[in-house]
Amino acid sequence: MSALEPLVDMFIEHLRYRHSPATVDAYRRDLAALTAFMAREDISSWDVLDIHHLRRFLGRERTRGLAARSLARRQAAIRRFCDLLIEQGLMSHNPARLLDTPKMPRHLPRPVDVDVLGQFLDTPHDGSPLALRDQAMLELCYSSGLRLAELAGMDLADIDTQRARVLGKGDKPRQVPIGRRAASALAEWLKIRGMLAGPHEPALFVGARGQRLGHRAIQLRMARLGRERGLPEHLHPHRLRHSFASHLLESSQDLRAVQELLGHAHLSTTQVYTRLDWQHLADTFDRAHPRAHRKTGADQHPFSHEASPFRTSDHQDETQ
Repeated sequence: MSALEPLVDMFIEHLRYRHSPATVDAYRRDLAALTAFMAREDISSWDVLDIHHLRRFLGRERTRGLAARSLARRQAAIRRFCDLLIEQGLMSHNPARLLDTPKMPRHLPRPVDVDVLGQFLDTPHDGSPLALRDQAMLELCYSSGLRLAELAGMDLADIDTQRARVLGKGDKPRQVPIGRRAASALAEWLKIRGMLAGPHEPALFVGARGQRLGHRAIQLRMARLGRERGLPEHLHPHRLRHSFASHLLESSQDLRAVQELLGHAHLSTTQVYTRLDWQHLADTFDRAHPRAHRKTGADQHPFSHEASPFRTSDHQDETQ
């Protein structure tokens, strides 16, 4: 074992408490690639790592075919690792924070249709303890737009009658509301939770053995329920989060509020969830811009639907 690896192991153990096994494994691979590069470059200490080393490392990773998303995750792993080293007094600055993040293609999430999802959630179940638990998980995940790690990591103490406290990415806490249907499902689950959970188990959702339900177990239960209740496509926790964001945005048109509820640090992240069409954007422009208010009669807006400068004909040169 090289002198670099013990600190990586410490960081990986730190991640286990708040991240999924998949994320932990990915970060371990990312940092293993970096330590292998440092060994080849004869860099024997973390405190001498600088931006030039990192650029050379990421350049080599790109050359060997690593995708932009994987490169961005490599950067994120290194950045968080160096932050921890700074906290421990083992580095004076974080060279990864000087790097530009690779641009990644945006893929529009596909939510479940609101009516289809409503029918799915309203499907009767057998009333068993596990069925009541599963229903509470489904309702809470959709009601509050939770990530898988947030759902799995919730404790009894995090739940109030109308809101919940969750710990999001970067260990950032936030408050999220709990809808009426989710609150009702949670109440039913809490009535019988003691039949499964031990007296000292803090987890909100537990398995048949009384211990905190793991990420993979939640994913498998939701996928199974999707099949059993006749959903036409695969169901997973992140798809419920997509649906929460999309349905709320369609109703409220309040991108900032959805950003806060999702726990996104940047509005650009929330914009991936939008499905706002051109007509909504045009209506917002007409209402909000001081020089664009539509009027009636002789003062009607000079750009009619037919004559809009944003609508070029097929033969018009768009470069004019």
